[in-house]
Amino acid sequence: MIVNELTVRSVLTRAKGYLEDVVSHSLNPYVGCGFGNSSCGEACYVQFNPWLMRGRKWGEFVDVKANAVEIYLKTAPGERDWGRKHRGAFSIFFSSSTDPWQPQEKKSRVTRRLLAAMQELPPDRLILQTHSAAILDDEESICELSRCCELRVHISIEGDRERLPGMPPPPSSIEDRILALQGFANRGLTSVACLSPLYPLENPDGFFRRLAEAGVRGVILDHFIQGDGTPDGTRTLKTSLPEAMRKVNPAALQLSYRDSMAEIAKKYLPVGLSSDGFAGRWQEGRDV
Repeated sequence: MIVNELTVRSVLTRAKGYLEDVVSHSLNPYVGCGFGNSSCGEACYVQFNPWLMRGRKWGEFVDVKANAVEIYLKTAPGERDWGRKHRGAFSIFFSSSTDPWQPQEKKSRVTRRLLAAMQELPPDRLILQTHSAAILDDEESICELSRCCELRVHISIEGDRERLPGMPPPPSSIEDRILALQGFANRGLTSVACLSPLYPLENPDGFFRRLAEAGVRGVILDHFIQGDGTPDGTRTLKTSLPEAMRKVNPAALQLSYRDSMAEIAKKYLPVGLSSDGFAGRWQEGRDV
């Protein structure tokens, strides 16, 4: 892994595209991701962003935004005003193109320091998005921050299979990620399971029941079609994920599979589809 330190001029990016209807801003403490060679990184759409990649190989580099905290504290007041004026609230998706709790975080602690800075200048709403149970490293800080803003913990759990044929393992086991959601739920935080991208499920009823029993407040079903930034899943179709899904259940490649799984999930939990789910809008008409 090649690790570089960056001096940046901004860390709050005004949301566009998929996230525009979800939050006012995204915040990424790193460029690149140490999970790039795990299952979540295999089909990650960020690898197709030439501006971020700059000719490098996905999964082999991480750029650390060394001055992220100073820039956040400097720019947050102005971005807060913009967010409230143009999007109705200063809301942050943390993170959209990297994982805040990737392995490099244990050394650099950019995410941890940003969470502390947010206690000084909190957003109105904050979504913490990760694939890793390592988010528990900052459990106390996250619980403190939840008293300052509306906060949701989103953990990606693509399905009830640890891995698909030919795919690398995930950053954390399914059970560890469920237990992380349960830990935050037990402390009164809103915990959301994100099936993003949705894998073929082996036992949908058992899986959604397990999430409900863990105290999860809602589940997001995000198929790679409509979910990878293209209407028809063009980016994901360039990766090995579709073929791995096909070997398990060819029907799972169709967007209709997401909808059929949503009908099962609704027996146990509020369900959000794609960007509506990330925005906290649920089919039952309730907000989570």
